[in-house]
Amino acid sequence: MTLSIQPHQPITEGARTFLTGGPKKLLIANEWKDPVGGQHFATNDPASGARLAELAEATSEDADLAIAAARNALSEPAWRDMKPSARGRLLWKIADLIEAHADELAELETLDQGKSWATSRFAEIPASAEQFRYFAGFANKILGQTIPTSIGYHPPGKKVFAYTSREPVGVVAAITPWNSPLLMAAMKLAPALCAGCTVVLKPAEETSLTALRLGELMVEAGLPAGVVNIITGFGSLGAHLTAHKGVDKVAFTGSTEVGRMIVGAAQGNLKKLTLELGGKSPAIVMPDADFDLVLPGVARGIFANSGQVCVAGSRAYVHSSIYDRFVEGLAKEAGKLRLGHGLDKETDLGPLVSTGQAERVAAFITEGRAEGAGIAAGGERLGDDSAFYAPTVVTGVKADMRMMREEIFGPVIAVTPFDDPEEALAYANDTDYGLAASVWTQDLSSAHRLAAGIKAGTVWINCHSYFSPELPKGGHKESGWGYENGAQGLENYLETKTVCAVI
Repeated sequence: MTLSIQPHQPITEGARTFLTGGPKKLLIANEWKDPVGGQHFATNDPASGARLAELAEATSEDADLAIAAARNALSEPAWRDMKPSARGRLLWKIADLIEAHADELAELETLDQGKSWATSRFAEIPASAEQFRYFAGFANKILGQTIPTSIGYHPPGKKVFAYTSREPVGVVAAITPWNSPLLMAAMKLAPALCAGCTVVLKPAEETSLTALRLGELMVEAGLPAGVVNIITGFGSLGAHLTAHKGVDKVAFTGSTEVGRMIVGAAQGNLKKLTLELGGKSPAIVMPDADFDLVLPGVARGIFANSGQVCVAGSRAYVHSSIYDRFVEGLAKEAGKLRLGHGLDKETDLGPLVSTGQAERVAAFITEGRAEGAGIAAGGERLGDDSAFYAPTVVTGVKADMRMMREEIFGPVIAVTPFDDPEEALAYANDTDYGLAASVWTQDLSSAHRLAAGIKAGTVWINCHSYFSPELPKGGHKESGWGYENGAQGLENYLETKTVCAVI
């Protein structure tokens, strides 16, 4: 099967103006600047291959300028002395601007990344605005403590008074992935700004458009110069940021392999790190699962955004009594999904982010077939030069197959039967990853017992991929360090200072 995809043009005037406004520049100290080296690179629509825009290819010299602007902004009164309530209002204004430009941002996101317009417009763009609104409410609630001490040595007639204060960690290098570009940027920018940090944002080279448009909106909102700087470029740019002594913290979302490299690069000045890394999330389906919930729920958990989701439920462990029925039903769910250009309002799934990613997914399937795996649905790339891959249900997998050990990051789920809940738990935990999982059962006792036994940062019960800014999100084992969202997410960007005085 082959899809014939024609280039699509955005409907909104804002998106058209942004794309036709000439080569994109770097945001440094609230000014849009050409890269020092004068080089640019193309960003393309993964569905049609059409060129969308030319992006500035920043060098290490550009990164140094951005870091210097961020360090300077830390001590400038416009940011340093801004009242917490004013920071909150600023974050709220950014959220309002995202919401006001939601149609435009959704079109840019879909064109650049490939996901369906509905996913962009009604899920990820609104969720990005909510990140800023949620942390806007935290800005005037960053509290220290007074601490009664038991210190006995002090001058006669004097007392010891001790307290803590919270301070921004400093300059943050935020490095974001290509699968949910605007939302991943918002998840780092909102808490960092709430805490009073300054930021150098490096979006993924494949999907930088909405980050740059957000930069324009943040300047429009009144963000002081240098507080957020945006530089576009390739992996070497991220490596320079993570090793730079002018950066105090790195917030990264991406692969475990790159996460390990960041840990090594950050050793120079012992940077603080938040790392959300790879996942191989299991779904455990018990014999009493509600099929009206579990089939569309598991399908959404793996096929949404064409499987390019860190928490995608790529391994399903299904009780043997319902295994055949489940595989048949999931294959039907996969077959219902309409593939096409993301801006086509009838499309359920767009392409993978690139033809290279489609080749990678295809290689997993070819290898799995050679080792004896069966295909209940999909299992094909839709054209030799296409970035589209059909939603795929795999059976007959073995625990040591590469497709069961590594993150595929595509619309592929492997389904395995089990007979006993303890067997299902052992299967679920047989992975180096620990990002997320889901449990499907109508027995709440079973649900909570299984949730307690799964080694993962998030466990959903009778749902998958449910997110909100107040819900902490992070990984166990090789799925990362630290958490995003909620009060825990804000802690990533704060230092504690203890003051002890004799009075």
